[in-house]
Order: sequence, then structure tokens, then C-alpha cells
Amino acid sequence: MNATTVTAPLVEAIEAAWAAIQDAHNDVPEVVVTLGSGSSAKGLTLGHFAADRWVRGEDAVHELFVGGEGLARGGSDVMGTLIHEAAHAAAQARGIKDTSRQGRYHNQQFRAIAESFGLTIEHDPKLGWSTTTLPQASAARYAATIAALDAAITAHRRAEVHTANGGRKSSNNGAAATCGCGRKVRASLAVLDAGPILCGLCGDEFTSDE
Repeated sequence: MNATTVTAPLVEAIEAAWAAIQDAHNDVPEVVVTLGSGSSAKGLTLGHFAADRWVRGEDAVHELFVGGEGLARGGSDVMGTLIHEAAHAAAQARGIKDTSRQGRYHNQQFRAIAESFGLTIEHDPKLGWSTTTLPQASAARYAATIAALDAAITAHRRAEVHTANGGRKSSNNGAAATCGCGRKVRASLAVLDAGPILCGLCGDEFTSDE
């Protein structure tokens, strides 16, 4: 195996973390791990559990999605996300409806399961009992697993930048910026954020139209 590969050690570490959660909570089911973009016009998805999305012979297998952007937070926070999704998986196995509003709003039943799994759960006005923290005691319990995640997270995905109408801004052409006399330039968002770009004619700063 190529020692510089990103994907294989990362998936292996996530699968090992899920197995550690299963060892602690025997009704957490098997999953297929998928990685991808968590960016959308609605915000950032760190993880998602989806029941019966895969087929193996005559059997259905659940899916665990991990957003590549969230890997930047490090092993401890990623472990918190995995335990959060494991709580959803356990709710599904128990036949408990733990969300509403197309799976976005987390109810008190989700909170109860997640807290029994060792998470600290706080209320969000839009998402319900969804805001997740991995407390120190739980982090200590999974210390070896978190260390393995940290070692495996050698890259993370850049977040997409979306326009107000839900479209995605081009990362190739940059953002348009206009000065006081109406001249336009294009530059990356990073360049625009780094400091003022001044027009040689009017002396005004170019400001982003986006």
C-alpha cells in the first residue's frame, strides 16, 4: 500500500472507531463508511446516518457519511460526530423516532440516547437537541481510538463557497471586485481577504461584489 495515501488509513480509522462504539453499545449496527463534501447552501454537514442505503446480497446495510470538511477539527471532535451518528443508528435499531422535519430536528429521545452514549448535548433553535460535545471523561475512554483518528487524518476537504441563491461560486475564476470608478478585477477570496487592492486610477479599494 502506498504510505502516502489519504483514504485507506482514514476509512480504516473511522471503521475502527465505529467498532469501538459498537463494543460499548451492542445495538449500534454495522455501516458502510462514505466520505464526501459536507458543504451545501444550508450549511456544513459533519456526519449523517442513513438507514438501509446499501444492499449486500439480500440484506440491507446502513450508511455512515462523514463530511471531509469536518476532519479539520481533529480526532476528538470527529469521534464526537461518530458517536452522535451512532446514537441515531441505535435509535433506528430500537425503533425510536428521534428526529422530525426530514431528519433535521433532534428530539428529546435522541438527546437521551446520545447522552447515554457519553455525549454532552445542547439545544439549537433550528436543529433541536443536536449540538454535540465530547466531554473529557468520554474522550479519555476513547483515547486510543481518538489518537488513531488523529494519526489517520492527514488531509481534510475545503469547504465550498455558496452564493445566496444556493449556487456554488467558481473556485477557478475567483470573485469579482469593483473600485470607485467602476473598474473590475477578479481575485481569489483569500487574496481579497489578505488586504486592500487599490485602483491605480481612482485610488479606491476594490471590494468584492459577492
